[in-house]
Amino acid sequence: MAKSLLIISRQAPWSGPCAREALDVALAGGAFDLPLGMLFLDDGVFQLAAAQQPDALQQKNLAANLQALPMFGVEELFACAHSLARRGLADEALNLPVQVLDDAALKALIARFDQVVTL
Repeated sequence: MAKSLLIISRQAPWSGPCAREALDVALAGGAFDLPLGMLFLDDGVFQLAAAQQPDALQQKNLAANLQALPMFGVEELFACAHSLARRGLADEALNLPVQVLDDAALKALIARFDQVVTL
């Protein structure tokens, strides 16, 4: 049986390659039916913000990749409640349906997965 994998994305979408790399790992793992989840933490929650305008920074929009996650079998999507609140992002204004978790639930989530990758 394949080991479960949690991908923690901690970087804002336009601060470097980490956000895209986390999505690529999730999509590849989903394509191979690996049991995996994705957690948006710290500035990574900015990836979930609606109405982003990456063209102003000459960047490619990550929204299509995010929307593809469930189609690739990546259905366990999580966000840190504390990270959302500190950045002024409301749960209902997110671009993707995620389970919002408090600190205790985050600890339990991380313990549930066999392997954890942070990008």
